[in-house]
Amino acid sequence: MRFFEVRLQCLVIAVGICLLGFYSPVLASDADVQFAALLEEMWQRNLEEFPQFATSVGDHRFDDRLPAISLADSARRHADDVKFLQRLEAIAQDQLSTSNSINLSIMHRKLSDSIAEYQFGNHLTPITQRSGFHIRFPELRRNMPFKTVADYENYVARLRAFPQYANGYMELMRAGISAEKVLPAVVMEGWEGAIDAQIVNDAERSLFYEPVREFPATLPKEKHAELRNAVRNAITESIVPTYKRFREFMAEEYVPQARDTIGASAVPDGRDFYRHRVQRFTTLDLTPDEVHKIGLAEVKRIRAEMDEIIRQVEFKGDFAAFTTFLREDPQFYAETPEALLKEVSFVLKKMDGKLPTLFGRLPRMSYGVREVPTYVAPRTTAAYYQRASGDGTRAGFFFMNTYDLKSRPLYTVTALSLHEAVPGHHLQIALQQELADVPNFRRHSGFTAYIEGWALYAERLGLEAGMYEDPYDDFGRLTMEIWRACRLVVDTGIHYFGWTREQAIEYLHENSAMSMHNIRAEVDRYISWPGQALAYKIGEMKIRELRRLAEERLDERFDVRAFHDVVLGSGGVPLDVLETMVKTWIDQQ
Repeated sequence: MRFFEVRLQCLVIAVGICLLGFYSPVLASDADVQFAALLEEMWQRNLEEFPQFATSVGDHRFDDRLPAISLADSARRHADDVKFLQRLEAIAQDQLSTSNSINLSIMHRKLSDSIAEYQFGNHLTPITQRSGFHIRFPELRRNMPFKTVADYENYVARLRAFPQYANGYMELMRAGISAEKVLPAVVMEGWEGAIDAQIVNDAERSLFYEPVREFPATLPKEKHAELRNAVRNAITESIVPTYKRFREFMAEEYVPQARDTIGASAVPDGRDFYRHRVQRFTTLDLTPDEVHKIGLAEVKRIRAEMDEIIRQVEFKGDFAAFTTFLREDPQFYAETPEALLKEVSFVLKKMDGKLPTLFGRLPRMSYGVREVPTYVAPRTTAAYYQRASGDGTRAGFFFMNTYDLKSRPLYTVTALSLHEAVPGHHLQIALQQELADVPNFRRHSGFTAYIEGWALYAERLGLEAGMYEDPYDDFGRLTMEIWRACRLVVDTGIHYFGWTREQAIEYLHENSAMSMHNIRAEVDRYISWPGQALAYKIGEMKIRELRRLAEERLDERFDVRAFHDVVLGSGGVPLDVLETMVKTWIDQQ
């Protein structure tokens, strides 16, 4: 049952308010006041419960703390969510302002998803082969301020809190073993690497030591030695022993209990869990069977476009022979990590100059390019984006994987760069962080179908900007697109229709030019993260559908810059909300 449907007539006013950036508190009803107070209470609770998140959005009250992690804490947070949802449902939505009516619907969806995730026991599987507290924690050094003595003392306090933090996650994972909610054995290969990288004999060789190698000029010199000693001791006494203990736990308790099956349907309540995941990640009322069929149709369409490029370049051979040529010919690969990073940077600098032709509003925050950390590179994807801090003190970063250069083809660099940076993730998320007329929870969160759907749509925008300068680059774009279409088939195949890992690998190999290293890494990602991979293609298809509708309805009045500003103007929203907003904008034109 769908609660709190957003009314179309309200959204007409809402879009106008968003476009004008105007809201009059004089018109606030009692329901608006009640709702605003509830949102603020929930926001403050979230900051206190998750101190690292608070740091990332520029609230530094809790910089010396880590979250409380345990079964009891998970149950407590779940109970809080249930109470918040009950209070939310008690608010008279028809008495709210239009913008708050939308905010309430979005928050209702977020709380409902969180409650369902807990009820399905998803918190009992808190790590994957490419993510988890043990992989995130070394990045702490990049995400905290280091300007004052207090900043360094907060950093030390968090290092000292790491043992209890890790113990909590091990408690959850032990409960997961008992509940038969554990990772599949097939994705656990190489799990040691991310842990072993943090177990050092010399504290000064640790990633955690980096913040005290050099100090800002404003920090008193007499404090340097004291702070270095404090960090060194915290690494020796807290960080290294805890990683050793976690390694022992993984080797002796967790990995031996990893399951032989790979699909979500194989765990208790797994089929219901996966159906929930499909709707959570697509934000639409779709079934696994419907998603699977959509994927098959998209793969067929994109394959036809790829075959046309093969004919265009006059290649003598079939699709399999062409993809083998792309995977093996040295001309398509960088010889050094620096060369790959320079190619990425050059592509993005060219795209920067084209953005004003596609967007009326651009973000103030800049972005940079970094290598994926070596301790996680062998087991993670080709690239990812790390959003800027909410307080404007840290830029966004596009992380490019330079591990195994023979698996990083240059013909996909353009599409990959547009996806992760501009006009993809960085442009969208940075604009969202700068919104002034939405609540904090919407500025700093979103929905995967919108976020990843926009980034995949951004790859196609490269065509309009003239970024795909030869047929091989365009084939790379189509390789990236068919990869996302294949996900619809493969993810549902694995988690709902009983596909094996080998079937999934073979399907991707037959229908894309991805390297085998990337294919295996991606399939293992889908196995350990059910449903998430569905969001990309479903979201992109919805945005393209709405653009076609706008072009048809508005004809010569269609302005692509105005369309993009509307799509991006409210941040990451569910796809049904986005559809209503765009249709309202079309009517207003």
